Amino acid sequence: MPKPEMEFWDPFLAEESNWTPIDGVPGLAEFVLAKDEQTGSVTRLLRFEPGCDSGPMGVQRHDFWEEVLIYSGAIHDTTLGTTFSAGQYACRPPGMAHGPWLAPQGCVTFEVRTFER
Repeated sequence: MPKPEMEFWDPFLAEESNWTPIDGVPGLAEFVLAKDEQTGSVTRLLRFEPGCDSGPMGVQRHDFWEEVLIYSGAIHDTTLGTTFSAGQYACRPPGMAHGPWLAPQGCVTFEVRTFER
């Protein structure tokens, strides 16, 4: 089984230690919910603390599919000059440019990153 089997649970009640800071971006952290160790595919929460600026990472392009649902708050794409808020969804094919992001009031996203074999 690629990802672990688990029944419903509330990740927002989990310990703060489950969040791992993203190197190079103060105020940005991930909480990996499930990971396929064979492919690297991962389901995670990404948390932008209020005032977080992912500018140091620059524009992002990945070699995998990425689906993102904004769970709470909002993020502003500085390249597009557009703000996206809770309830909005993106599906990005490999190579699609996105970001960098500002999160003045903070934001939490639910993400599925799929690596093809």
